[in-house]
Amino acid sequence: MTSMDGVVFEKQRFQLCALHCLNCLFQNSSAFCKASLDEICRRLCPNRTIFNPHRSWLGLGNYDVNVILFALQSKGYKGLWFDQRRSLSQVETEFLLGFILNVPAPTFKFLNFLRPCVDRRHWISFRRIEGNFYNFDSLQNSPSLIGSDEDMINYLSRELKLPDRNLILVVADDVDDSLVWKE
Repeated sequence: MTSMDGVVFEKQRFQLCALHCLNCLFQNSSAFCKASLDEICRRLCPNRTIFNPHRSWLGLGNYDVNVILFALQSKGYKGLWFDQRRSLSQVETEFLLGFILNVPAPTFKFLNFLRPCVDRRHWISFRRIEGNFYNFDSLQNSPSLIGSDEDMINYLSRELKLPDRNLILVVADDVDDSLVWKE
């Protein structure tokens, strides 16, 4: 974990991008730990301790979206799947805590033959801090400034044009879903 000008950022360890994504989203390096995400996996699938379908069977992370959504819920937030048939310009960013982008995880070319067996995804959080959005991609060396709401919408619009991307809008539980969309 590093802190630059008060901004919490965690660098990728093992397959724990979901953990880093959540901690950066909440700007709290102790919001979640590996044990708390593993406990969520156990709660989601109590009869599958070793080969739990919500994480890597190696125990190194690679948590799925169910773990992320449950973790958000445990902190009083909810994740709304972004319908890519809509325009991101319809999103009222003022009601969001942030965004979570799911992308294909980079793989080593010599391991491509194993991809069907070890399909991995990478989680990236984005959050507004002091009026600017930041990209908290744990594969980078530090958070990167994206800029204004418009810059963020443009950035995510470009990302969603690439294949195999999914976006989650993160809002407080008490925010009515209809407030997230401009009419």
